[in-house]
Amino acid sequence: MDRVIYMSGKLVPAREARVSVFDHGFLYGDGVFEGIRIYGGKPFRLDKHTRRLYDSAAAIRLHIPLTPGELDQAVRQTLAANADLKEGYVRLLVTRGVGSLGLNPFTCQEPQVIIIADTIALYPPEAFQKGLDVITGATIRNHPAALSPRIKSMNYLNNILAKIEGLDAGAAETIMLNHLGFVAEATGDNVFLVRQGKVSTPDLASGGLGGITREEVIDICGELRRPVHETTLTRYDLYAADECFLTGTAAEVIPVARIDGRPVGSGAVGPVTTEIMAAFHKRIRSA
Repeated sequence: MDRVIYMSGKLVPAREARVSVFDHGFLYGDGVFEGIRIYGGKPFRLDKHTRRLYDSAAAIRLHIPLTPGELDQAVRQTLAANADLKEGYVRLLVTRGVGSLGLNPFTCQEPQVIIIADTIALYPPEAFQKGLDVITGATIRNHPAALSPRIKSMNYLNNILAKIEGLDAGAAETIMLNHLGFVAEATGDNVFLVRQGKVSTPDLASGGLGGITREEVIDICGELRRPVHETTLTRYDLYAADECFLTGTAAEVIPVARIDGRPVGSGAVGPVTTEIMAAFHKRIRSA
């Protein structure tokens, strides 16, 4: 089935969806985006994703030409036009729009809203059973004084370079450190550790994105009476952990088996990670 794409107020077949080469989103990565999971044909935590999108846009002085309610309706309209897609993923983008061949964003015309609905699979099914091999990368997370990692912008080159490091090393994912050497996040996911039954994750000041799935897992851990300690973490903490798992909209909750060639704990998926994964899947089924 040919997917239908929302392009600034119109639904068009994917084969006809076009973006101008003069759009500053294409030219400079000038725009923001959200990735939203679809479960049972419905967008999961759409309100939270919408709020974060508007926060990111405000941080780069990008006006979204729809109200949050109108944007939510556009997402649902797109899903209705792709009615066969019961389990999948929405990519919601707002670009600066068509402008001149220069950095000045104020030459741009109306920002463009694009909504894509399709399937996604970041990792093979067996990775959720056996865990990922990951590395810690030499490419550090963007310095927060240059570009806040809280902004989910369309410029992901920093993460892509770190991803290449991992792929070159035969690893599925790369954990990025910040300029001070503390754990920030993986290239597309947040990082959680378990040691002696206690769960921890880098605080947002360390340079990670405020993930929606991260929030869900922190809430789940509270329900399981395993409060999450948000703190600074180092490579030592990664190596000394009994368990490690990553969270993200596309990745959901996925265990890590090895870091830099070292087994995490026993090298098998641990009991706390298993418990959290089960609780997460129960939550999304009941949402």
